[in-house]
Amino acid sequence: MKLQTARLEIRDFVPNDAADVHRYASDPQVTAYMIWGPNTEQETADFIVRAIGMQRRQPRLDYELALTLRESGRLIGGCGIHVSEPEQGEIGYCIDRAHWRQGYASEAAAALLRFGFEELGLHRIYATCRPGNIGSAAVMKKIGMTYEGHMREHMRHKGGWHDSYQYSILRREYMKGQMK
Repeated sequence: MKLQTARLEIRDFVPNDAADVHRYASDPQVTAYMIWGPNTEQETADFIVRAIGMQRRQPRLDYELALTLRESGRLIGGCGIHVSEPEQGEIGYCIDRAHWRQGYASEAAAALLRFGFEELGLHRIYATCRPGNIGSAAVMKKIGMTYEGHMREHMRHKGGWHDSYQYSILRREYMKGQMK
């Protein structure tokens, strides 16, 4: 599984990615708005095992993918798309702090939309973020997603209840944007 953008190669994780993933997955600033982390080395190793296991499932409904720079091959984050219901999917992304504010999350998220609509044949793709994660909300807006609402205290993690903002895009909206 490989997707390419102007600056990124998005590919399946391999066992040798664990150290690079742990670099960002153990960073409290990177994981502040995630429902996981900061990871221990074992948690990161377990994630890699789960991500590789997803690659073997048929039909494949879950894609946890490594974000690497095309020019150097350096792993700078991860992203994913998960088919949650017939013809619907959820995307997510996480970037190493050293590579924030360079447009990589938007580039990866746009590639996931393209894959979801053009390859997986999805009707609707959605994503969520914590209300304080203004960077992630900006990514969702930039790639053409529409704000759907504020889900109040709908998930419990890291010792408390948390809110989320939800965004989505429909296939017809995506296709209309591609024609511009």
